[in-house]
Amino acid sequence: MTDTDKAREMRQAIARHLADLHRLHIALAADSRALKVLTTEGRAIAEIEIAAEMLEQYMAATGAFLENMRGRFENRLGLLRRGDPVGPDLVPGQGPLGHGPFWYAFSRLCVALRLAERRAG
Repeated sequence: MTDTDKAREMRQAIARHLADLHRLHIALAADSRALKVLTTEGRAIAEIEIAAEMLEQYMAATGAFLENMRGRFENRLGLLRRGDPVGPDLVPGQGPLGHGPFWYAFSRLCVALRLAERRAG
């Protein structure tokens, strides 16, 4: 299996998991809409309590996941930074081939980590 195939396979696995997560979000949204029956039956406090529990638990789980992923990738930034492509394939007037795309991707990860930090906190 080539490195490109391995990266493609990993990207596809993550895409499948994100699709599963999206389906769970849709199910949670449907369940939350169904809660209104409690209020129409005169039990608004039950709807309020369940809605609060759902949101609190979801935010705690999401925050914990984001904090875990942020910590994991922030700890790897030094190693990732050393992956900058270097070598004899220099283009006159430019850095090594792949240098620009590498640093663009690295910067994108850093931005995502800052966003994760804000949302997890």
